[in-house]
Amino acid sequence: MKLNLNNIDFIDTNKPIDISISLTNSESNLSAWSLEKPIFEPVNSKEFKGLVSEGGKVNFRNIFFNPHAHVTHTECLGHITENIYSINKTLNTFFFKAKLITINPISRQNIDGLTDFIITPDLIPHDSLNAEALIVRTLPNNISKKSMNYSSKNPVYFDVLCADKIIQSSVKHLLVDLPSVDRESDNGRLAFHHAFWEVPKNPNFERTITEMIFVDDSILDGDYILTFQIAPFENDASPSRPILYEIEQI
Repeated sequence: MKLNLNNIDFIDTNKPIDISISLTNSESNLSAWSLEKPIFEPVNSKEFKGLVSEGGKVNFRNIFFNPHAHVTHTECLGHITENIYSINKTLNTFFFKAKLITINPISRQNIDGLTDFIITPDLIPHDSLNAEALIVRTLPNNISKKSMNYSSKNPVYFDVLCADKIIQSSVKHLLVDLPSVDRESDNGRLAFHHAFWEVPKNPNFERTITEMIFVDDSILDGDYILTFQIAPFENDASPSRPILYEIEQI
């Protein structure tokens, strides 16, 4: 199906570009924050067996995971507020004009002696901020991002000044291929999160952050239509499936 955006531009819904990382029942599943891998466990009792391969009538599994650590997820300001606001309540529309950019982070020596790799404001082009959603692919862009254990690896993060630059634009939704927009070990400051959502002074309920995406190198930088598919969890974050569509012309 083709959906016209105007008299010239359209998207083809038969050509989705999935930039999510799935949740799997394997040791190669994505992980962060020193958590163990997800657990997929069949329900078993004296009267019931929840696995067909073991004689059950249906596959019926409990799944234990954390959206912030194991899968592509979209979060709202409830991630850092005392009242756990729900992404299912705050994200009310699902189609957005999006811009995909690729950034090579710079290195900087931190006071704790570690070498940090950081996204600074000057690395974000001004013309990338004229969309509703900004998608950031970082270099190097290896397929290993889909199975990475980020724990104690000091991954790439955003300089807090990037938040000021972004919120002064039309961008409301930030998508990144990182486990967090903030430094892994920052003594709980979460400076970017607080600046982006303007917590506590002027809390913004519209903006979202999506972490742990993967944008293959075959997907070119530029303009897209983004749609969010999220699980209806009443939680600060939910597993999500961001989908891109190329903007084509008649």
